[in-house]
Amino acid sequence: MYGFQIHKREALASADLVDRFRPIPVSNVSDAMSRMTAGGARLRPMHDGTPLAGVAITVKTRPGDNLMIHQAIDIAGPGDVIVVDGGGDVTNSLIGEMMMNLALNRGVAGFVLDGAIRDLAVIRAGSMPIYAAGVTHRGPYKDGPGEINCAIAVDGMVVRPGDIILGDDDGVLCVPLANAEEILQASIEKVEKEELGRIAIAEKRMNRDWVAATLRKNGCIFPSVS
Repeated sequence: MYGFQIHKREALASADLVDRFRPIPVSNVSDAMSRMTAGGARLRPMHDGTPLAGVAITVKTRPGDNLMIHQAIDIAGPGDVIVVDGGGDVTNSLIGEMMMNLALNRGVAGFVLDGAIRDLAVIRAGSMPIYAAGVTHRGPYKDGPGEINCAIAVDGMVVRPGDIILGDDDGVLCVPLANAEEILQASIEKVEKEELGRIAIAEKRMNRDWVAATLRKNGCIFPSVS
């Protein structure tokens, strides 16, 4: 039935490629992707702040229903990140403590949910990365429909099965597998550039002429020098 099916992941990022992204701040990767592809600000870390890096298993589900998320947990492997398009609805929770523990036992690297969680106190105290749009005590339904391993949109971020998912305290983003090597190199260069900037600030030699130059270029009027 269309809209109620499970697909295979045709390609997925290697563990080595994920590990090369792992130490890079999400903000640097986002800058390397032209600041256009990160998940929206609604997707906040609900856990203790442990960074996230893994390979996407995608789930598209009816809002408030977690049947297909249960199935995704059952077929997930170590290092997978379960990314769920729940329509942004936060009326019913999609996962809680019990499902988190099931996922931990499978070696799942984390969750990204465009929907709600519950059992926040337990999740917040834990190190399993879980990003979500909200919290509610109301439990989910388990009827379907839904799809696993299809292209989804999560708060404006397109995710395909096998893509790389990264997250830290600033938020979460998806690195398309097809462009991952190019993005990795640009991200590394961004990290190196920022480190040079930190050194320049500490040594009080940061050139700030660009600020006034940009203001003048854009027509800003400065006070006259008396």
